[in-house]
Amino acid sequence: MSAERITLHGHDVHYRREGWGPPILLIHGVTGSSETWEDVIPFLSERHTVIAPDLLGHGDSAKPRGDYSLGAYASGIRDLMQALGHESATVVGHSLGGGVAMQFAYQFPEMCQRLVLVSSGGLGREVSIFLRAATLPGSEWVLPLLASNGVLSAGGRLGGVLRSIGLRAGPDLSEMWKGFSSLGDSEARQAFIYTLRGIVDPGGQRVSARDRLYLAQTVPTLLVWGERDPIIPVTHGYSAQKQVKHSRLEVIEDAGHFPYRDNPRRFAGILSDFIDTTQPAEADWDHLRELLRGGG
Repeated sequence: MSAERITLHGHDVHYRREGWGPPILLIHGVTGSSETWEDVIPFLSERHTVIAPDLLGHGDSAKPRGDYSLGAYASGIRDLMQALGHESATVVGHSLGGGVAMQFAYQFPEMCQRLVLVSSGGLGREVSIFLRAATLPGSEWVLPLLASNGVLSAGGRLGGVLRSIGLRAGPDLSEMWKGFSSLGDSEARQAFIYTLRGIVDPGGQRVSARDRLYLAQTVPTLLVWGERDPIIPVTHGYSAQKQVKHSRLEVIEDAGHFPYRDNPRRFAGILSDFIDTTQPAEADWDHLRELLRGGG
C-alpha cells in the first residue's frame, strides 16, 4: 500500500491508497489506523480504488485539540474524498468507524453508494467494560501510567487483563494491544478520551442510530459481524438487520471484533459479492423527504 499525506484545514491527514476502479472507503475504529486493513486491501484493490485514512487523532494523522464528534469525523471524510477527486464511494466502517460511516451517509447521502457496517458502534447500548471504564472521571490520569513504557514492556500482564475481558489470542488481542500502545503519546491519548466520551459513558454506548435506521433503506446496506465479538455483541447486528429493509447480515463464525483480520479473504469475498449484486444508491431527495415526514 502507498502511504500518502494531504493537508486539510491546516492539519496533516495520512491515508493509504491502492488499486484502480470504483472507490471503496475504509474507516477504522477507535485507537486504530489505516494499518488495520492491510490484510484485506490486497484483495479489494484488484478491482477497486481502496482509500483508507487515518482519522484525525489516530495513526499518523494530526492530533489537534479540537472536535472529535462523529459529525466532525464525517465532515473530514467528505473533505478528503472531495480533495482526492471522488464524488462517492462504497463506505465501510468498523466499530467507531461504523458510527462515522452512518453519520457520513446521513450528512452526505449523495456521496454514499453503499453502506457497510462491520462490528459497528451506534446500534445498541452494550459495549466492552474496558471502553466503559476508560470514560470514568480521572481516566485521563490513569491512562498515561497504564500506557507507559514500563507497563507495556510487561506485556504478559497487560495481555492477561485484556484476555480477562474476553479478548482471545489473535487479531482481537493484537489490535487492542496496538491501539493501547498508541496511547503512550499524550496527543493520541487526548484524542482518544475526547472521542470515546462523545459516544460512550460508564453505562455503555450513549450515541444510537437506531431511531434513524429507517433512513438506511435508501442505500444498499451490509452488516458484517464476528460471531464471538467480545467488544460489541453480534446481537446488535441481528437487531439492525431487522430494522433496515433489504439489508444483509453476514456473521463470520469463530471471528471476534475484527472479522476482516480473522478471515480477510472471506471478508473481501463478502464485500465484493455485495458490491457486484447491488446498484449504487442515488440520492432521491423526494423519497428522503417522504421518509422523514412519515417517521419511518
